[in-house]
Amino acid sequence: MQAILHPIIGPAGPEKADLNGKVAIITGGALGIGYEVARHFALYGAKVIMVNRKEEQGDEAIKKIEAEVKEQGGKGSAEWVGCDLGKLSMVKEVFGGLAQKLERLDYLILSSGINSNQFGLDDDGIDRHFGVNALGHYYVINLLYPLLRKTSKLPSTPKGSVRIVFESSEMHRFAPGSEDSASRARGCHFGSEEEITEAGKELGPIELYGRTKLAMILYAKSIRDKVIKKNGDDIYILAVHPGAVNTDMQDQWEAAYPGIIGKITKYITLAGGRSPEQGSYSALYAALSPEVVEKEWNGFYLSDPATPGKETAQGQDLNLATSLWELSERMVKRIVGDDALESWSK
Repeated sequence: MQAILHPIIGPAGPEKADLNGKVAIITGGALGIGYEVARHFALYGAKVIMVNRKEEQGDEAIKKIEAEVKEQGGKGSAEWVGCDLGKLSMVKEVFGGLAQKLERLDYLILSSGINSNQFGLDDDGIDRHFGVNALGHYYVINLLYPLLRKTSKLPSTPKGSVRIVFESSEMHRFAPGSEDSASRARGCHFGSEEEITEAGKELGPIELYGRTKLAMILYAKSIRDKVIKKNGDDIYILAVHPGAVNTDMQDQWEAAYPGIIGKITKYITLAGGRSPEQGSYSALYAALSPEVVEKEWNGFYLSDPATPGKETAQGQDLNLATSLWELSERMVKRIVGDDALESWSK
């Protein structure tokens, strides 16, 4: 696993940009990789909105970011909003409210998530990994997309600068049906809710997690093809791999595999992992680098800054991406209501 995650030598440094006047929303922004992305954005001058479940995490993150911005004489700011991505009615309330409140949105970084862990249900009664890591983020993008599109059309917005970035992972290689998965024969079809939740009970922690990271890669391709290209929008969406990173999420290995296996996996990962700041560099590159536009990397998966990844056959399957898209739409409408989704068209 360590070779697949290739964390030992991290990227050289973060992408930098002048973000004065820009606005960023970062799910999971108060902790780990998300916090480091939020911190850099604020230091670069952006207004940063961090979204997490726990208020105390937000308070601590704001305190640290504001102190560093003040010390460096910057103009950026940070605020926190509470939301559980595993409760779609709350997602609608929180992100729908942000869409109405904000005048612009330049960057949407999707970093919140559950690491490899035991199967469980979210507040909506579906596999919690899929609900939080995948479906919740799909709905976040839908609710904020009209604002992203509006921002991309403002005269003050540079071409190709409005970006959506998924924190995916090389762990997508362990999704059911991939050559590295223990459930290779079962496959991953995204054909029904039963497959997600009922069949999900039979999956191991790594496969549950890997399925959501595959979903992120497929969402990026679907939104590129079904929304951005279809409407001629000047928006870029990418999925990135941060590397194996030494964050609090590594503690979930012990919950995922109780006993000695979980402890060994946790400490091996921590021993060779990148720092949270190094882990943020892939997302910062995807969000800020002009090379993304120059090389037309829309809908791409990057395994490191400036490095297109070699996703699995499933990760390149546009038919599978369509199945996931259609399933996600059905699930949001069932859970929240037939009028839950914003129109993806102009």
